[in-house]
Formats: sequence, structure tokens, C-alpha cells
Amino acid sequence: MSTRKPKALLTGLLAVGVIGSTLALVRRSDDYAFFDPLIDVKAIIDRTYVSQVNQSQLQQAAIVGMIEDLDDPYTMYVPPVHAGEFAKELSGEYVGIGAEISMIDGVLTIMNPMEDSPALDAGLRPDDRVIAIEGDPTRGKTADECVTILQGQPGTPVRLTIDRAGQTLDITVIRAHIKTRDVKGFHRDPGDEGAWRYLIDPDNKVAYVRVARFTGEITRQVQAGLDSARAQAGGSLNGLILDLRDNPGGRLDEAIALADLFLSEGRIVSTKGLHHEETVADARRGQPYETEPMIVLVNGLSASASEVVSGALADNNRALIIGTRTFGKGSVQGVHNIPSQPGAVIKITEQYYYLPSGRCLHRTPDSPVWGVDPSPGFFVPLDDDQRIEMLRARRAQEILRLDTPESADDHWSDPQWIVQTLRDPQLAKALEALQVRHATGQWPPAPEGVDVQHQVQADELSRANLQRERVMRELERITRIIDTLEQGQAIATPRDLWPDDTKLTGGTITIRDKDGNPVAELKITGETLERWLIDADVEPVSP
Repeated sequence: MSTRKPKALLTGLLAVGVIGSTLALVRRSDDYAFFDPLIDVKAIIDRTYVSQVNQSQLQQAAIVGMIEDLDDPYTMYVPPVHAGEFAKELSGEYVGIGAEISMIDGVLTIMNPMEDSPALDAGLRPDDRVIAIEGDPTRGKTADECVTILQGQPGTPVRLTIDRAGQTLDITVIRAHIKTRDVKGFHRDPGDEGAWRYLIDPDNKVAYVRVARFTGEITRQVQAGLDSARAQAGGSLNGLILDLRDNPGGRLDEAIALADLFLSEGRIVSTKGLHHEETVADARRGQPYETEPMIVLVNGLSASASEVVSGALADNNRALIIGTRTFGKGSVQGVHNIPSQPGAVIKITEQYYYLPSGRCLHRTPDSPVWGVDPSPGFFVPLDDDQRIEMLRARRAQEILRLDTPESADDHWSDPQWIVQTLRDPQLAKALEALQVRHATGQWPPAPEGVDVQHQVQADELSRANLQRERVMRELERITRIIDTLEQGQAIATPRDLWPDDTKLTGGTITIRDKDGNPVAELKITGETLERWLIDADVEPVSP
């Protein structure tokens, strides 16, 4: 009997092993069968197509086709040639001189040297026109081409020929590892080598900190800024403003850590997906800023990690939310190397975010709700013109003017001054609410009958109608072309903004205000730009 039991057990184990192996082979066979039609199509192309085929491009097209069929804008294939740039975007790190730049009148121009950067150390200033890099003129080059030349190995010099108010200078900058600073205050102090200031209202001891995106060490930098404000305020703060407007997101671990900085207890976020069990993150007691009255600023471009933070603070009744409904990017992406194609990666959506209330952050075309809503009474929308004015005023405050003293006319603690000078009613509303909270011990009450859901829906409906109106104008234009063709009439020559053979993808657009000041620089990611500009309120500028 003692020999029979092991034999029976061994037989059972072998049977299980055979069944398991068979199932694995079946699954593997199914995987291979998936590719049979693709192999057949490729073989037909190779045998019969009229022209020589680029095999690498054909392979990439097949990969991109599978990715695009997922209909998920956040899932993407990154070929080896773009892997380096992709890694820089993820980490926020690169090797260069550390300056914000723009092409103005065809010449590379320094917009702002970054704090603690080689550019600042070398003496570069805002509005310096870089005529040449290592003797190579910048006129005629794109911003990306100039950036490529400026980047290089750490510790190596790069010589810039500068036009500064009519004076020509040669300035040598030593390249270094640059960590993009994504935590900022409300203003840069020219008396402290451009350090950010965080105590926006000294009388009421209110601190302000803005997070541009969630890269590494964000929480440590936020705490350092708040610690600086607290020390300047005499050891305590009566209010915090966390500005997450226009923050596209980033690292989930940093979002959890930042929310935890302000929470003593409660759920922060949970994630789950088809191939992932639910994972939860809870706050830990004993964090340094758990009790100060707090406001979070958000808008329609606050996405992903910024929605995790604002949603956690709102659902735990830790902060008021001021602004508009957030973007609704509530999905978690994983980055995977492609073993058979070294250097290539796939960024793929694996899970969704869920707020402590159970609300899914992610927006789909049929979602009635998404993202994070403002608190009742604190819905403060901006139209496109107001937003442009606000961004232009903000950019002016970010530019470091070492030779310009502090202005006695700067009244950062005055909400009315913020509206009139900074064109920022959302920040003004936050500061006003914290001042009332400090004076009375209570938040300003919401007006009677205010329904924030109704306000948000009305705003979204207005924006959707505006978008539909633009689409309808394009359809009307196409309809006129069709009618003309059907009637056999000559088609009027369509307005052409640039030659048809111009390759735009990878280029940039500089937007200027009526006075010629640059407002934004946008990267062109496709070839459809002219189609959208044809019916926009723009026209070519005569040389």
C-alpha cells in the first residue's frame, strides 16, 4: 500500500502536468494563429507589390494599427528612434543649459533661465537673442533643431553668440544634467538669485505652491516650499493654496505622496483593471500639513495625477476645490519594453483610477460625470480670452529680471489686484476665501440654490456646442465644394496658408498677442493643422 499511493499520486501529477501543458500549447497555438493572416498578407506584398517596400515601416505600421484599434489615446507605441525623448518626458531630466527658449522673428531667444541652471550661472538673461550656437546661425532653424545642438554631454561647453539690446556677446555655458523644476511659487525673487517665493499673503500667513506636473521628488519640493513659507511667516501657516491648473499628471506614486502630505487619514485612491487586482492607497497619520485650511485650484486641463490629488482632498473634506471640472484622464498606463525590438516600448492603459467616493475619474464619450468638480459656490470658469490673458500675465511673473527691483505696486495679497493685474479670478477667489476663513473661522457660504453639477454641465455643453459649430462650418465648406463639383462649375481656389508639400509634424507654432509678445509655443503633432486654421479667425501676415 505504501508503494501504491505514491504511484497514484505521481500518475495524477503527471496527468495534471500533461493537461496543463496541452492547454498552454493550445493557447500558444491560438496566439500563432492570430498572426497567420498577417503573415499571408506580408508574403503577398513581398511577392507581388509593384514597388520596393520598406520592411521596417511596414512592421511599424502593423504595430501602430493594433494600437490604434484600441481607440485609446493614452496607449501608444514608441519606436526606438523616439525612445530617448520619451524617457526625458517621463523623468523630466535631460542634459543641456537649462533655459526656456522660443523662436522670435526667426532667431532663438532666451525666455527664462531656469533656477540653479548653467544658463543662469553663465549670465544669460530673458530676451537674450541667440544669434549663433558654436558659430552656427540659429536663423532658419527650428526650435527643436536648436535644442538638439544645445544638448550634449554633461560638463562640455557650448558657446552662444548673444545679441543683448544691440550689444553682441559671446557666452560659454557648461552643459549639465537638468532636472525640470515642476514646483513653483507665485513669483521669482530677483534679490535671491531668482528663488521662488511661496508666502503670498504674509499678513494672513497664506502660502501658495504650484505643481506643473508630477515628476520625481515633487512632494519633497512642495514640502520645502511650504516649509520656507512657514518659516517666513514665523513658524505657522493659516492657509494653503495648491495650484494644479494645467497639470497634465505624471507619476502616481508622487500623487499619492503629495495627497498624503495633507491628509491624516482616509482613502487616497484605488486602481483596478482586467488583469490587475484592486490596489488601494490610504493616508498615514503624522504628516506635517494635515490641519491648515486648504484650497486646490483646478481646471479643464488638470488631468490624471492632479485629479487623484484634488479628488482625494475633496472626498476627504480636506480642501475646497476652486475652478472648473477637471479633464477626466483617469487611466493608469504601464510602460513595457518590446523584447524583439530593442529600444522600443509600448505605453498601455492597464487600470482606472477610482476616488474615495467610488467615482471613476475617467471620461468616455458617454460619461455623464468624470474627473473632479469644484466645491459648491466655487465654480469659476474662464473663457478662452480670459485664459490667454491669465497665462500671459503668469508668464511675465515667471520671467527672472535680475536687474529689476521689486515693485512697490505688487499687491499679491489683494484679490482685486490679482484680478486686475494677473487676470486670475480663480486665484483671487481662493485668496479671498482663505482670508474670510482666517477672519471668521468659517468658509464663505455658497449662494442659495447653487448646483455645481448644473453649472459644470452648462459649461461643458457650451464648449461642446462651440466645438460642434466649428465642425459644422467645416462641413458646410465641404458641402459647397461638393455642390460645385456636381454642378460642373469651377471650384474657387481654396485659401492656402502654406505650400502643400510642407512637412509640419515635429515643428512648432509661436502664438503672440497683439503687441508681439509670445504667449505660447506649441509643438505640431500631425499634418491636419492647415485644415483647422482655414476657417479660423486667422490670415497670413504679409512679409
